[in-house]
Amino acid sequence: MIDPAARWRRMQPPIEKAAWAGLPSFADLPYTEDPAELEGVDVAIVGAPFDELVSDRPGARFGPRAIRTAAPTSSYHLEESIDWSEELRVVDYGDAPIVPTDSAASLGAIEATVREVAGAGALPLVLGGDHSITWANVRGCVEEGAGPVGLLHFDAHTDTAAELYGQQRSHGTPMYHLVNEGIVDPRRYVQVGLRGWWPEERELAWQERQGITSFLMQEVLDSGIQSVMETALASLRSGPVFLTVDVDVLDPAFAPGTGTPEPGGMSSADLLWACRAAAKELELVGADVVETLPLTVEDRTALIANRTAAEILTGLAARRRRGQTLGR
Repeated sequence: MIDPAARWRRMQPPIEKAAWAGLPSFADLPYTEDPAELEGVDVAIVGAPFDELVSDRPGARFGPRAIRTAAPTSSYHLEESIDWSEELRVVDYGDAPIVPTDSAASLGAIEATVREVAGAGALPLVLGGDHSITWANVRGCVEEGAGPVGLLHFDAHTDTAAELYGQQRSHGTPMYHLVNEGIVDPRRYVQVGLRGWWPEERELAWQERQGITSFLMQEVLDSGIQSVMETALASLRSGPVFLTVDVDVLDPAFAPGTGTPEPGGMSSADLLWACRAAAKELELVGADVVETLPLTVEDRTALIANRTAAEILTGLAARRRRGQTLGR
């Protein structure tokens, strides 16, 4: 196990490591790539620097590194009055060994890395990467024969196409295949924040036949995020759930650095609260934050993605403090 801040702690007097210096570990967490060192870990951060299945702007392959090095913050949460780093044992498990130009090998490597984490009893929190990685992430969290999981999905788009540009594997198709493969239970699948010009009638009709619950962005604006989340959480509490957050659910005013931005989206305050509430109230088996496409060195979208991951960790810590278990 490597402590990225060890050199700074050895200084006299000890000082805090700057975010741009040293090993780029999320929140300066201990870093390991050894599965044996996952014993006793509650949550492991996994990077999935892969964007070869995007249909619009590439660049999400740079997301995991940008999220890790976003502006540093304390792990103490003011509203929850809790420090996730004290309640949980969290490590950075590095990046899945993706293979440039080979999407099948890359998705296989992501699934295998996530499965190592889940198999050790830790909860994988994956930083993407385009949204096609969610297919691999959820598969890696579900044990063979364990039955389907629920899915809470924040996104401007449904990502439930059977194919995109004639291809089955795409960042617009992962949820369709997860449902069809029996890995996600469509009756316990909730989408929040949909808007814009895609998908079309065929995908929406398929969703309706499956029993998927969708909240359009206008419904979120009309009812408020707390009301929407009350309904979503009520339908998901009965079993294990995977949480997936596409940053394009946010209005581009908050998160311009994403592959398929869509105006009229959520505020960052609403998304951060909703992710914390989901992690606190649901039996999460894993989570991911995807489609971060950094545009600058100090990127605002990467900052929001970083804070989204921190809110998930805070919700998990609050759940632990209440005496509730994490994962399956």
